[in-house]
This record gives sequence, C-alpha cells and structure tokens, in this order.
Amino acid sequence: MPTQIMIDSPIQELNEMNLFSNQINYQLPPEELVAQTINRKEGVLNNTGALVINTGEFTGRSPKDKFIVKDEITANTIDWNQFNLPIEEKYFDILYDKLMKHLSSKEVWVRDNFACADPDYRINIRVINENPWSNLFAYNMFIRPSEKELDGFIPDWHIIQAPSFRANPINDGTRQHNFAIVNFTKKMILIGGTGYTGEMKKGIFTILNYILPQQKNVLSMHCSANIGKNGDTAIFFGLSGTGKTTLSADQNRSLIGDDEHGWTSESVFNFEGGCYAKAIDLSETKEPEIYQAIKPGALVENVTFFEGSNKIDFSSSKITENTRVSYPLSFISNTAIPSIGKTPKNIFFLTADAYGILPPISKLTPGQAMYQFISGYTAKVAGTEAGVLEPKSTFSACFGAPFMPLHPGKYAAMLGAKMKEHNVNVWLINTGWTSGPYGKGHRMNLTHTRAMITAALDGSLDKISFEKLPVFGLSIPTCCPNVPSEILNTRNTWADKNAYDIKAKQLAREFIMNFEKYAKEVDQEISAAGPVI
Repeated sequence: MPTQIMIDSPIQELNEMNLFSNQINYQLPPEELVAQTINRKEGVLNNTGALVINTGEFTGRSPKDKFIVKDEITANTIDWNQFNLPIEEKYFDILYDKLMKHLSSKEVWVRDNFACADPDYRINIRVINENPWSNLFAYNMFIRPSEKELDGFIPDWHIIQAPSFRANPINDGTRQHNFAIVNFTKKMILIGGTGYTGEMKKGIFTILNYILPQQKNVLSMHCSANIGKNGDTAIFFGLSGTGKTTLSADQNRSLIGDDEHGWTSESVFNFEGGCYAKAIDLSETKEPEIYQAIKPGALVENVTFFEGSNKIDFSSSKITENTRVSYPLSFISNTAIPSIGKTPKNIFFLTADAYGILPPISKLTPGQAMYQFISGYTAKVAGTEAGVLEPKSTFSACFGAPFMPLHPGKYAAMLGAKMKEHNVNVWLINTGWTSGPYGKGHRMNLTHTRAMITAALDGSLDKISFEKLPVFGLSIPTCCPNVPSEILNTRNTWADKNAYDIKAKQLAREFIMNFEKYAKEVDQEISAAGPVI
C-alpha cells in the first residue's frame, strides 16, 4: 500500500468530494506522522519518545458548538435539547463548500479506519485531516484495518477536520468560529476551528449512539469494560474524571476498552481501537498501565515539561486540567483480543462526589440502578471549568448526555431490560471525596477503591451483610477485604456529623429536582428509588 497518493490518484471518493489538494498523504504509519509533525514544528518528543502537541485555543470539547443537521431523517428522531442542537441543511452545504475550498491548496492526511470491534456492527470511516498529528490520533483511536481489508475499502462515513478553518457565524449558521456538525443523511462529520482531537472521537460515538439502538437493537454505552480470568465481563459507566479509564486498566483483568461500547444479546464489544486517558496527576504508582503507555506512537496533549527538560510534569494544569494521552489498545499489556466480551455480570456506576456524601461502594436494587443511570451524577470541582469556585453537581443522563442523540428513556429502557434478563449486579462507586467535601476532606484512596471493586467482582461481598443508609437508601457492606471498615459509611469519616447530615439533604434535593423532568416517563419502581428527605 503506497504511503503517498498524488492528485492523479484513482481514489474515487476523494475526487467526488472535489478534494484536489497538492498532496494527499494516505495511510501513513505513525512514525512518519510523528516525524512530519516535528518537521512542521507542531510538536516535540518527550523523554520517553511520545509526541507532545498543543491543541491550541480549544483544549476540550465545545458542546455549544456541536450541531446535528435537522432534516427528514433527524427531525422527529433526535431528542433536541441543550446538547443536540439543530442546524439547517443549507448551512452544512455552505460550510462544506467553504471547507473544501480551504483544503484545496493544502496538504492533507487521509486514513481509513473501522469503528466497532464486532464485524457484524462495523462501520467504515474515512478521516481527512489538515495536520499529521490529528491523523495520528485517528490511527490510535479507531480500529486499524489490515492491508487486505484496505483493498476495496468503501467508507460509510467521512470525518473532515480542519483546525485552521474558521466559520463566519453571521453567514454560516454557527454560534462562533468553531464547529462540529453531524449530517446523518450525507453520513459526514465536519469539524473546523478547533484542534481538539476528541471532537472526532465523540462525533463517531454520537452517530453510533443513534444508529445502533434504533437499527441494530444494540445498547450503546459510555463506559469502559474488562474481562476477568474466568471470562466474566465488568462494565464501568461514568462521566469524565470519575475513573473509567483508570479502574478498567487492571493488571489482573484484560481490557476490552476504556470509553465506548455496545451491548448485544450475547456480548459487549468496543467501538474503538485505542484509549484516550486523562493525564492530569498521572503517576506510575497509581496508574502503571496508562503511565507505561506513554511511549513512541502515543499522542500527549496540552501538557507542560519540567523546566529545562522534556520530561512531562503531569501535575501541571498550566494549559488545562483536561490533559490527555491517546494510544492504541495494544499499548496496554493485557488487552483482550478481539475487543469483545460476554454479557456482563457486574456493572459499576462511577461518580466523583465532591460533596463527600455518597459511600465508596453500595449495591443497588434494579430500581435504584435505573434511577442512578438516568440521573448520571457526578460533581465538578473548583478549577476544572471557568466560573466553578466550589463543588457543583452535574447530572448527565446515561452518564453521557452530550453524546446521546436519542431520548434518555430509550437507552434506560434497553439497559433495564438487559440488567433484568441477565441478572446483573449493579454497584455505585464513589471515586470522589470522603471525610468532608472538596477543600476539607480528601479524595478516595485509589487502592481502597480497587479493593472494593475486586471484592464485588470475585464474590467476596456476596458473603457479607449490608446495612441501609438513610436519605439515599443505599445498601453498604459492613466490611470489605483490604479496606478499613470505618470508611465504608462515609458519615463516620466526617468529624462534624451534623454538617454531613445537612450536606446529604442538600445533595438529595438536587437529585430530586433533577429527576423531576423524567418522573412522568418512568415506572413507580424507579421513581420510588430516589432519595427521601
């Protein structure tokens, strides 16, 4: 397979798109993409040989600038809300023409990939990038076809990404100069004005969250997943920063994937071919698998170095709290091949409760499981987002509302049916604070969290008695192997028990208020599973 294809290339799809660039770099290997990035002075190598880049103005997704074309296909199927924002088809066409003109005189990088590890649900993706390091991200994160699979490759979807292209909001129908637009009719994603690579990844996740539940009867999930030595699958739901990547990268279990999966009638499969891990405060002691994956071929974003060196200071948030690293799944030593597991035996809902109220582990009833899934609770802390000066509750339906184009009830109903059909254990894990709220207490000990999850997975907690907590009605174990018993009931860790009770009722009210918009659409078992003040 040639590494470079000039303008007279017979790639019909590219010619049909009128992408007449001076040079099309097709399917370059990662080492060449790294070399070209360095030659263009767009990145440097760190001391372990990983490529370090800065994504520029945007160091995270921009939810208010992500749009879905509203047309005959989507008008009555998308759950239009603050995350699923409509844009007229005419504006998509205007931006497409402008984007093609913008790229017409530029060198571009093209990569053909798959999404979905299960061949029965696989889609073909062609990614067209304006710079080589974005194409390296596509190589790392999507599933890499073999040489044989590239023969006759026909894309189902296109991603066209040009960070230097800026929209004109007055004429182009956007909010500002950056945008990410999904067009389900033309099967295309346009991304402009932002170099943040995660927009590509989440664009494909969004389309799968639309296609699979509706057309394939597959539950799409914002979760990580791994497999035990006995073949048991566990999945971990959670918003960014709650520990999906960290807790699924377990040296004693094989990793299926760290972020996006589908659940069929018989299996769980990964959508991706790589991991996109948060790198803030990363250490070899706490997260050895991720730390050791930062090597040649990995792409590290928006980090800074220790002064006078090329060694990354993972503790620094000088550029952003959202520092990231992408790498192929093969960089994790115990990856499941293929990235498919059996139906899960255990589900973990991860929340980083900055109020320090929720217990570190609790077992949920089916009603509570559905209540927590629809709620999708975590909390932001000071410094993670402009204007956040103290802990702030965040509720994201299905633990991924920004990427869910259908009504949350669709995903919740599918999950509920599968949990009951397969008799799955569901656990709520607080990876946030204990002994007090953020600023007074401290973060849960990762070693203790891992021990509690291990005890749930190996059945140790099946032999232990549980007690029911007031207000939230959660059942917690009275003891757990390798975990101090006094931390299992979070109230016991607070010096001021009255302060805990006040804060618990405050959080409970926030749960209740958030759930009001779903109450009429769920059955009594779920509504009754919420907190009681």
